[in-house]
Amino acid sequence: MSARPSRQEQREQRAQQHQQQIQQRQQMVQQRQREMLTRQGTERQTRIDRLQQRVQQLQSQKPEGLRAQHAQERMLRTQNRLLQREQGMQQRDQARLQRLGPEPAAVGRAATAAAVLAAGRGRFAERFREQATAQSRAALITRESGWAPRQAWRHRHPAVFVAWLGPVFWPYAYSDIFDYTFWSYAYEPGYWAYAYDDFVDTVFWGGDGAYSAYASTNPYDYPQTGGSYRARRSSSVSPRALRQLCDAPDKGVTAWPFASITQAVRPTPEQRSLLDDLKAAARRAADAFKQSCNDSYALTPPGRLRAMTNRLSATLEAVKIVRPALEKFYGSLSDEQQARFNALGPNIGERSQQQPQQQEANAQPDSCGDPKSSLTQLPIERIDAAVQPAGKQKEALDRLSDATKQAVQALQAACPDQVPLTPVGRLEAMQIRLQAMLEAANGVLPALDEFYATLSSEQKARFNTLPRTASQ
Repeated sequence: MSARPSRQEQREQRAQQHQQQIQQRQQMVQQRQREMLTRQGTERQTRIDRLQQRVQQLQSQKPEGLRAQHAQERMLRTQNRLLQREQGMQQRDQARLQRLGPEPAAVGRAATAAAVLAAGRGRFAERFREQATAQSRAALITRESGWAPRQAWRHRHPAVFVAWLGPVFWPYAYSDIFDYTFWSYAYEPGYWAYAYDDFVDTVFWGGDGAYSAYASTNPYDYPQTGGSYRARRSSSVSPRALRQLCDAPDKGVTAWPFASITQAVRPTPEQRSLLDDLKAAARRAADAFKQSCNDSYALTPPGRLRAMTNRLSATLEAVKIVRPALEKFYGSLSDEQQARFNALGPNIGERSQQQPQQQEANAQPDSCGDPKSSLTQLPIERIDAAVQPAGKQKEALDRLSDATKQAVQALQAACPDQVPLTPVGRLEAMQIRLQAMLEAANGVLPALDEFYATLSSEQKARFNTLPRTASQ
């Protein structure tokens, strides 16, 4: 005969059973919460789709008469507010879904760190990962704060690529085009590498993905993965700041440094006439930007890519407008004047004997041609894990994967072996890079539209808030 359990063992068994019952009840509650949030998400996505259709219809209409135009504007503002509210609630619901049943803290932190480190490999910016210097950390703060170039320089930090400011992609494109052309040393060395990475990342993850943060050897330097940085998020930008940025890109922090150019070069009367032509071209270029700003957030991948394509088109058009005038003015300068022109720039500390862009070009010559696995494979893996496509959806996802690979190859082809040392040469190189980005966007958009159209409302909601790791 087996011995009866002691009273102590009986108490322990009852306590264990009680604990199991508590865990089961918690799991049941969590499951009901998941089901409720999933049902809400499906219904909310349907409303979002309808609101987006309504906004697009209103934007396409061209009413006659001032009163009709004002009525359309009021209706559009109302629909955009409703859309933003629904999208905000969708994000909160998705965040609640992700918080249900979390991994243990230590395991989750380690998994996130591993995911970020893996995502840093096979990228355009991979060669900068070992540069965990004071400058790289300053660039991280600048990047996550969403600072314009001149704001960064006032803090004696290099300017960086800022992907999104509120609903606007590449908010400082006008300033970056020409400031980078005039004094590229004042920009972070990996500016274009991060621009390429961000271009691909933010199609799939929006502006909050850890992968689009500044690459560092320490994964906890990423603000979205438990780092100590508390920079202002891009979503907090004020409507007034956006209006100024969109309505007058050639004013304020984005203005051209014509006064500095004039003071340094001291143009002759003939050269001053060419400089006036350059000023006029700059104003026309600024006008090209006014129609490329969005006043509503694009929270779906196809919506983001269209906003990005629109912005890239305006940026490329601006370069084409200004480039002939800059070439004529620069070509009219003497060697001494050109040298003074080349020496212009903000004071961000001691200049290196080797300019940052030369360092970028010499860092790893073959890095542009290396496979970009985390840009081409990682998003497809995450989409597959979150959406779980089947049948025709899987076939459409395969076509999206092929289009993404081709887009990244186009960006690789636009990586120059050397960075030009003159403003004219840098503007020409910028035009080549912009054309590559635009071609890449136009190549991905049809495949992305096709795949997105095959998804159910629930699958769209999951794709719209794609998790950073497969376990989330």
